[in-house]
Amino acid sequence: MESYGALLKEARLARGLDFETISRETTIARRYLEALEEEATDMFPGEAYLVGFLRNYAEYLGLDKEKLNNLYRAKTLQESPIPEGLIAKQRPRWIIPTVVIGIIVFVGATVFLSIFFYRRYMNDPERELALRNQAENAKYELGDHPLAQRLYKGDQLVLGTAGGNVILTVAKTSEGTFGIETPIGIQYVDLSEELEIDVDGDAVPEMIVYVSDVSANETERGAEVRIMLKNDSGSAVAATKESDILNAESLPQNQNRTVVFEDNRPYPFTLNVTFRAGCVFRFRPDRKDTTEDYFASGDVVNVTASNMMRVWASNGNLAKMQIIADGKTYDLGVSKAGEVIAQDIRWIKDTDGKYKVVIIPLD
Repeated sequence: MESYGALLKEARLARGLDFETISRETTIARRYLEALEEEATDMFPGEAYLVGFLRNYAEYLGLDKEKLNNLYRAKTLQESPIPEGLIAKQRPRWIIPTVVIGIIVFVGATVFLSIFFYRRYMNDPERELALRNQAENAKYELGDHPLAQRLYKGDQLVLGTAGGNVILTVAKTSEGTFGIETPIGIQYVDLSEELEIDVDGDAVPEMIVYVSDVSANETERGAEVRIMLKNDSGSAVAATKESDILNAESLPQNQNRTVVFEDNRPYPFTLNVTFRAGCVFRFRPDRKDTTEDYFASGDVVNVTASNMMRVWASNGNLAKMQIIADGKTYDLGVSKAGEVIAQDIRWIKDTDGKYKVVIIPLD
């Protein structure tokens, strides 16, 4: 019988990929990738996480995700113990009458309790309030701060763009899938999946959606989602002005600076942060409002600045940071475990006439 773990490993090795690369590109932690190939199901916090990661990993490697899901299900059934009811045993003569009487008593008690609790449930004021709240669909504005919210079918999201507000409507919260209606059609995000969504069809994703909880068959339960914009606002980032760039001579001469890259002109850059584990992270682009939140393993932050970015992290080792500028990506390195990061990332004009993006540690 084929093994889903062996198929994953074979496909990965055939493409010459390592776990670090896959983890970075899929935002699935390395330990979960290894656990999938080793079929170590006890490494996952729940079956929903295992199935979600298995589908994403299979799709990334170009494998048939439904086939691998079926192989996992078959292995689970194969390893399950044989129910005692399937093992033939010689039953005493008295057991059948006893079972029949027990069933009658059980059915009667079940009917009585069902009626009792149903009446209590139907008269529960909290239930009536919840139903009223769900009937009144909510509307949320997407802005600088990530939206972490349980959303229900019919709820609306307001996305500000350069051309005006775009209304997005929650279309599905069941079958393990969250669906959101956009101007170009309904887009779906599966449980435990993170997806960049292009709202207006211009091939540029405006937001990132992560689904942490959605029911398999109960639409009224809604879906727990986290939504963040690809930059700090719903509109385009302003072009970088050379007049706003600090000269190197104006900075303290003994100040430590690390040059990330240089060019003949300055332009906006994007900070991409991928979290390996839980971490408090704070950022402020171009002296605008500060955003601070707790980010879990697999979360991703993308924020764009014209001139500078001030960042702070409670544990720099857990936040993999990159700068994306002019179509190129620059890694900012990894800090020591437990080290607090506080730094400015900004353009300066150096004495050689070059414009440089530098990292300046803050006291």
